[in-house]
Amino acid sequence: MHATHYTDTLILPAPDTRAESALAPPPGKGTVAELQYTRLAGHDYMWTSDDLIFDVHCQRRDIVENDRAVERERFFATGQPCLRTSPLAKTYGWAFHFDSDGRIALLPMGSERLAELESDPAVTVRPAMKSSR
Repeated sequence: MHATHYTDTLILPAPDTRAESALAPPPGKGTVAELQYTRLAGHDYMWTSDDLIFDVHCQRRDIVENDRAVERERFFATGQPCLRTSPLAKTYGWAFHFDSDGRIALLPMGSERLAELESDPAVTVRPAMKSSR
């Protein structure tokens, strides 16, 4: 089974993001960005990457709770993109901090907490994937 987890890692906004500050994705469209944002904003260190990515997948495909165990096995049988590819980090100016248990906090670009974590030698720092190649 493949996993998308990081631990003690900070994923910075993409180097080519056009965002000048962190923005909430437009509501009401059911996009990956919107669904990830609504789960993470104000809910620091509640979600793991696998749980978040899978939950968004299920919501977008209307997979009911009773079918999720089997679907999860199928979903993670092949590799899935990690949060370095998230539109929150690529487009909307957000960073992700993963604690030692792999749980995520959403941090706005330019924030004091983001700067603290970026300079912490115990935290691995990685950029989100660029939008362009």
